[in-house]
Amino acid sequence: MESTDATTKQDPRDNMFRPPVNRAMRTLDRSFFRKTIPLSAARVFKASDISNVRKALAKSDLLVLPRVNSVREVKEQDGSVLKALLLKGEINTTWSPTMQGLVEKGTVAVAPYDLTLEYDHWTYADIIASILPEDLMEEMPQGFTQVGHVLHINLRERYLPYKHIIAEILMDKNASIRTVINKIEDVGSQSVFRTFPFELLAGENDLNVVQHEQDCEFHFDYARVYWNSRLETEHRRLVEKFRPSEMVCDVMAGVGPFAVPAGKKKIFVWGNDLNPHGYEVMQDAVVRNKVQDFVTPSNMDGREFIRTSGQKLLDAEPLTVSIGPKIRRDKKRKIDAGEEKPLPPPQTFTRPNVVDHYVMNLPATAIEFLDAFPGLYAGKEELFTPATGQKLPMIHVYCFSGHSENEVDDHIDICERVSERIGYKITVDDCVGGSGDQDIELAIHNVRLVSPKKQMFCASFRLPRDVAFRKV
Repeated sequence: MESTDATTKQDPRDNMFRPPVNRAMRTLDRSFFRKTIPLSAARVFKASDISNVRKALAKSDLLVLPRVNSVREVKEQDGSVLKALLLKGEINTTWSPTMQGLVEKGTVAVAPYDLTLEYDHWTYADIIASILPEDLMEEMPQGFTQVGHVLHINLRERYLPYKHIIAEILMDKNASIRTVINKIEDVGSQSVFRTFPFELLAGENDLNVVQHEQDCEFHFDYARVYWNSRLETEHRRLVEKFRPSEMVCDVMAGVGPFAVPAGKKKIFVWGNDLNPHGYEVMQDAVVRNKVQDFVTPSNMDGREFIRTSGQKLLDAEPLTVSIGPKIRRDKKRKIDAGEEKPLPPPQTFTRPNVVDHYVMNLPATAIEFLDAFPGLYAGKEELFTPATGQKLPMIHVYCFSGHSENEVDDHIDICERVSERIGYKITVDDCVGGSGDQDIELAIHNVRLVSPKKQMFCASFRLPRDVAFRKV
């Protein structure tokens, strides 16, 4: 989840509904934000008239404010209770002809009403905008990543003096958050496992999270593995390219955000990660999500995994998974008794003996691992086109590049780096419908903007024959 609350948009005349301002606040004082606003309320004498009066006043006098119920109860002098509708102005306001008509008919009566708003009423953005100095308002922190019960923020240096108060407000305004942390160095700066140093800003010192994605559940220690909730759309996009019974090798699988959802789609996956804890989490996720028939985790170096995967799969015992339709006991009894038609035969999924896809989700360095692909299927030409209908694997390699005004420049940069590592020239024209080698099927997908000068891409291409069959 990403929280990007915006300050409530209100008419300039409604500044009275904004929270009190205290730009000297350094320790969160929730009581400071209690505010009483003098208004008016239209007392409705018959409860049955509430709906009609509300509808009549909606476009003129009725107070419409986010998170404020305009219908209130007011006590009369005799102790009776009437329903009332909050109005936009104070008692001396000039009301619309509609309101005047309702008063003249004796349907309503206008009286003073004090509306009290407290800290809980306002959003994170509302509160933080009343605390930060005005020179920090233009780019106030509003983008955050949630992983399980942990909110991960990445504050710029000028906001660090306010980090604890920011964290407290964030935790207050997000009910599912119990822990707020701030990244203090870049991902992977101190670990090859893509973890990052952080500081606890608020809440429990507990980073053991439960995360859901693509109908799968993952349990892991966020301090010991890499996870980015912003990549859920990308995980889904790539998994949707795979087909049941295909074979996928996930080289840098992490805890399995590609591998486990793919397994649920009846896709065979070998998921590998160098991080021992990531490997353990993936093992747990495979069992937890009941995909052990399709997903096999491993814990080894990425290059070794690539270089050995082709022959290892050829040498592996054939694997067929049969999945019968789910059936209730009462239905089964009726089928056995001949009272209902027999169920269709089970679906069968047979693992191929060659790899259909390689996924390399380590954008900082994945391109460097491409030098493991030359010779992957050396001497095995008879397994692939044109001898058979089997194509060589698709490679999906994640990487960073610049954020150029002309994105083609970034694509050219990626192609040059890929070409250098595999020893074969690939160009931006080697795409379906392009003027180059269409058999390469190059497609470069823009994943997300990481920073103003840094973009994340996924470059997908068919492994060239010269590379796959090269003698090394």
